[in-house]
Amino acid sequence: MLAIAQPDADDLDRGATSVAAGAERFCAVTREVRPVAELMRFVVGPAGEAVPDLKRKLPGRGLWITATREAIGEAVKRNVFARSFKREMKVSRELAAEVERLLAKSALDALSMAGKAGNVVAGFAKVEAALGEKGIRALIHAAEAANDGKRKLNAALQRNNQSQNGEIALIEAFPGEQLDLALNRPNVVHAAVLAGPASETFLARAARLMRYRSGISPDSTSAAAP
Repeated sequence: MLAIAQPDADDLDRGATSVAAGAERFCAVTREVRPVAELMRFVVGPAGEAVPDLKRKLPGRGLWITATREAIGEAVKRNVFARSFKREMKVSRELAAEVERLLAKSALDALSMAGKAGNVVAGFAKVEAALGEKGIRALIHAAEAANDGKRKLNAALQRNNQSQNGEIALIEAFPGEQLDLALNRPNVVHAAVLAGPASETFLARAARLMRYRSGISPDSTSAAAP
């Protein structure tokens, strides 16, 4: 169970430089203390708007909210930003959806980098072959992928998982058109992510996105999604 803590006088941190690895912060919505990996930091932008700080590095004092669509939607509904920052704020009613788009873009940017590093293979036959090898970190299906293809590759994934110590992530968070753009190739339906630094960044960011959408932390969630 998460500990309930007494908030600071104004619920705000002392700035991004105070955010150490493994730190915990107070959620202004749930009123619980959580690891920063489970929270989203917000600062005040130049026009008085609430700005999500995905990398936890923006200047100014920050407000922390549990990083789920439900919690951020609740923060908007309850006017948490204005109350915590003690000033009038410009907060879009679509803030929760905007944060989701930013998280998706962040994950897809990392997938693009992994692809450029040669750590992503795409196409059914290549993915099936890759799933028979070691060093696979994730299997990706486009959100609209057909069940038959997914079933066959998922079986290969299960066999690989049973033969390796490390768990292989299964990701179905992105439509094919977004995968096409990220990997700079047409008609991406299935892809396999190979081991590499850029791949680990993608996995952490994808896990953060999935947790945001579902409110449930995937087993592969990293403690630090950069």
